Amino acid sequence: MANTIIAVDSMTKLPDAIVGRVLVSGSHGGLYPAYLAAKSQVRGIILNDAGGGKDDAGFASLDYLQTLGIPAATCGHLSARIGDGEDMLMRGKISRVNRVAARVGCSVDQDVGQAAELMNSADWVEVEAPVYEESRFCLSMSDGGPIVWGIDSASLVRPEDEGQIIVTGSHGGLLGGDIAAAIRVPAAACAFNDAGVGADGVGITRLAALDTRGIAAVTVDCMSACIGDARSMWDSGEISYVNEKAKACGINPGQTLQTFAALMRQVIKKRSAGVVKI
Repeated sequence: MANTIIAVDSMTKLPDAIVGRVLVSGSHGGLYPAYLAAKSQVRGIILNDAGGGKDDAGFASLDYLQTLGIPAATCGHLSARIGDGEDMLMRGKISRVNRVAARVGCSVDQDVGQAAELMNSADWVEVEAPVYEESRFCLSMSDGGPIVWGIDSASLVRPEDEGQIIVTGSHGGLLGGDIAAAIRVPAAACAFNDAGVGADGVGITRLAALDTRGIAAVTVDCMSACIGDARSMWDSGEISYVNEKAKACGINPGQTLQTFAALMRQVIKKRSAGVVKI
């Protein structure tokens, strides 16, 4: 059988002719990337487990794709960088598999490349992906202050989000070293999931990148909130890391995202009044 394996950094940036291929994707193993995999009609997929995290959200793709008959597995977040499909393919180790993947020989502790080859031998099945629930919503409004928008994936950011506070379920890893990709608009502030930080500390690399753009940014501990779920982050996320811009605004590890938003609104109000220049 022809090799149909391809490595991608994100499920939101797929090449053409993806139908029937096996993907090794740097995306986290939560529900939204699983939905995109099913929608793309892949033969099989390996995602990053993002540290597993709260409610095992980093493994949620496995059961989702199991019900559709698609082989799926996760790569251990400490074995290879999240957001880097090539790195996962080269040095990643499998952390979990679903039953469909197990039937073609995939197993825990395998090399990701070996598991991908086994998925390549699986029969391709055409599926109809279930409709994904609303993934963009207002979390908080304030008179005269920025809106807090919740988006389950950073890919869902819009031009009108400029100057707003963005809480995204995406991991905090910088894709391809592209500073512009850290967040696609000049937001007032951003929050991400730290995905267990992972190999080479990649799960928090968006923070330093956003410092260079003057954007306050934080990550929440993956064990405190479900990756890929902005509502979970808002409801229970505990800040794990902050960039220098956020620190200057009084934001510190251990705080909630509600505190993060409140402090950012205070700073923005003072800046608008000319009281501070942060």
